[in-house]
Amino acid sequence: MEADKMFKELVDKGQPVGEIIGIDSFLIKVRGLQPANVHALIRFEDGSKGYIHHVYEDYVVVMKLGTTVLRIGMVCVIQHSELLTKVGKNFVGRVVNIFGEPLDDKGPIEPDAVWDVFHNAPMLYERKLLDTQLETGITVLDINYSLVRGQRMAVLGDGKVGKTAMTTQIAINQKNTDITVIYVLIAKRQRDVAQLVDRLEKNGALEKAIIIVTNMFESLVTTYLAPYIGAAHGEYFWQQLAMDTLVIYDDLTSHAQAYREISLIAGVSPGRDSYPGDMFYTHSSLVERAGRLDRNGATQTILPIIYAPSGDITAYLPTNVMSMTDGQWILDMAIFKDTMRPAVSTGLSVTRVGGVGQNKRQKGLAATLNKTLAGYRVAEEYAHFGTELSPEAQADYDKGKALFRLMNQDIGEGYSLMDQQFLLDLVLNAKPEEQIDIKKMKGLVKEYSAKVQEDKDMKGNWDQLRDELKAQVVIIDEKKAAEIAKAAKAAETAAAKAVAAEAPAEGGKKPDGKDGDKKSDKPDEKKDDKSDDKKPEAVKTEEKSDKPAEPPKDQKPVEPVAAGEEKK
Repeated sequence: MEADKMFKELVDKGQPVGEIIGIDSFLIKVRGLQPANVHALIRFEDGSKGYIHHVYEDYVVVMKLGTTVLRIGMVCVIQHSELLTKVGKNFVGRVVNIFGEPLDDKGPIEPDAVWDVFHNAPMLYERKLLDTQLETGITVLDINYSLVRGQRMAVLGDGKVGKTAMTTQIAINQKNTDITVIYVLIAKRQRDVAQLVDRLEKNGALEKAIIIVTNMFESLVTTYLAPYIGAAHGEYFWQQLAMDTLVIYDDLTSHAQAYREISLIAGVSPGRDSYPGDMFYTHSSLVERAGRLDRNGATQTILPIIYAPSGDITAYLPTNVMSMTDGQWILDMAIFKDTMRPAVSTGLSVTRVGGVGQNKRQKGLAATLNKTLAGYRVAEEYAHFGTELSPEAQADYDKGKALFRLMNQDIGEGYSLMDQQFLLDLVLNAKPEEQIDIKKMKGLVKEYSAKVQEDKDMKGNWDQLRDELKAQVVIIDEKKAAEIAKAAKAAETAAAKAVAAEAPAEGGKKPDGKDGDKKSDKPDEKKDDKSDDKKPEAVKTEEKSDKPAEPPKDQKPVEPVAAGEEKK
């Protein structure tokens, strides 16, 4: 057999050998093999493989790959000092298992190279700041919670809330970009695998993607290795070929459960929720394999999906992953059922890179969108109890409803960044009496965004095209316009009455009967007599006159009082 030949060649080369002394399911206890490293690839005499999981003083524990039955006393040899996987451009457009074997009946795959499965993440000094937005095609994400190439963004939510559907939409949108997608399906049902492949194929995105599959009936070892294999495929394109990649782990909760079972069988002391103590390190070593390299400028973006039971994002795994990523998109079941899909919670989701990669218009729209949605949430609370809303609150409520209709997208319904700017600008800046045909606007927007010509300062024909699109999709509600005009006139009348109430009435009396402002006791400085104007004011006050000074008109004359007499 060919396997026996390889085994003999390795032994003849003097590679360390060992003997099986114990078998516990897929964990094989081997005596010998020293010196050996953790993750070293082992070949058994029957041709089956495994890798070293633990190294002890007098034996090692090997995790068996495959389903062949081993027995005590069999001999094994070290094939490589590290676990390697086949990688290359020929895997693009294919569906494979963790061993690189095709599952799509399209023939064998010739690899270009091999790559370390447990490859270390780049050091900090090897990295470069991120500055380019990754287009997801999903309006609410690209404007409000933008993703940057090289970022790590967690996707959290309850079961059946649309996490896979949203990441599938993101993968489909990359057919319009230069990004290669590596989609890792971890412990999935065959139906889920077929659904993903069908969606990518129908939308023409499979040609830009590698799908790595482990189903729920395979061994725990293959489930545990799947995300590491996916990261290795992405790293080959990223680090070796200077290509931008996007790796999606669907999902890391299944991976964590498999690792928990492996650790418990291996006798590792359990920690919180029975997970091993190095659970955080296990996931962080996967998530950290993203970023942007300084030497070639290429990026690898990672989207780990995490199951949050009943939407509880404070559980052990969600909090773990949130603390090691640059933001999170949180999907909510109530929003999924009643509001929009993808069911992104606009109150809980966040990105920690801000508006990096966005232009001024996008940042302005994001700020306005947040303000509008905040007003909608307040108005919705009042409307929920049947309270009559003020005109301003009603306008916020109506605009929020229109925004959610706009941001509701089916799988395969993607919009470019320019499309999104047209769509949001028209809805956010619409007047209360203007009704927008959302469906018609979505159908026309691509035609107008293709005509946009702008420079770096965003000067061009964008405003003109926006006005042309607005003229086709906006309908004026005459009834509402009349109501708004009537309300405005009433408010203007009330304001005029308020001003009149504050002004003094004729004759020095206010409308309420009170005296108006009294005249000043000082005589006017300006006199009708021109001769008096020539004299200085100081001289006027010093002049003596035989006549007593006349009292002011508003006061009665004061009679002189003799010395020693009291006032009456």
